[in-house]
Amino acid sequence: MLAPSSSSPPAPGARASIVRRLLERAINGPPQQPPEIPGLMLVRIDQPFQNICSVYEPCVAVIVQGSKRVKLGDETLCYGEDRYLITSMDMPVKTAVVEASAERPYLGVALRLDWREIASLMLESPAPALGNTARDSRAMTTGALTAPLLEAFDRLLALLDQPEHIPALAPLIKREIYYRLLVGEAGARLRQIATVDSQSHQVARAIASLNARFTEPLRVETLARESGMSLSTFHHHFKTLTAMSPLQYQKQLRLTEARRLMLSEGMDASTSAFRVGYESPSQFSREYRRMFGAPPSKDIADFRWQQEPVAA
Repeated sequence: MLAPSSSSPPAPGARASIVRRLLERAINGPPQQPPEIPGLMLVRIDQPFQNICSVYEPCVAVIVQGSKRVKLGDETLCYGEDRYLITSMDMPVKTAVVEASAERPYLGVALRLDWREIASLMLESPAPALGNTARDSRAMTTGALTAPLLEAFDRLLALLDQPEHIPALAPLIKREIYYRLLVGEAGARLRQIATVDSQSHQVARAIASLNARFTEPLRVETLARESGMSLSTFHHHFKTLTAMSPLQYQKQLRLTEARRLMLSEGMDASTSAFRVGYESPSQFSREYRRMFGAPPSKDIADFRWQQEPVAA
């Protein structure tokens, strides 16, 4: 049986190396995804921001400079340079970058999770003790960032400068990263989601179905039946994983997508409301205001104003 990961803190050399690589490659704004290494994401943000809504896909995210706050339902996770974030299924969240500036930007790297690879590694790596609190069962959690995990990310990024070695070495380094996660602080979470006959896995499949059809009327009974659970059991496990009810989850997906449509495609509020499944523009406006703190038109105008460059 393979030995667990070292608990030693991250090596300064690996962190400095990743910072240098990100400063050379990453551009301020949304995550970049180098096509040479599928699943890898590079992040650079030059100024703090508050309450940006997005959907996190299953991934592990590491901050090498700065800090972040992620709100999942009514709960908030804060993490920075000493911890990583794991999202084990698609999750609608609100995020805030707390520490960032042009002189010292927020820098991070993320890797999409490969469930087949993780399931294969589960046969070889020792299982950590399972947590028994509701927080331990969330689909999103943080873990202590160790030196071996950070060094593996450094080696993965280094391959971008050696593209001829990517086909042979990138799969090996990704596998090492998954292994370090499995035997690390948040390993129990990954094992529960990856175990096919677990209730967490069944709810994860239902959540994937909900993500694919979030514009359609919600049929919680159908999701529960497809998961092989009673309605009450399904509700319990869904909220345990996501910190939201199925209806709250769908509502956050809809409002997040509507905001994206207004910002990136220039849609008006009514059109975006109908596009994401609302039948009543007034209901959409009320729920949008509760979530974002302002009516759609004002929120979009304020957001665009904040993105305008400041004159020297």
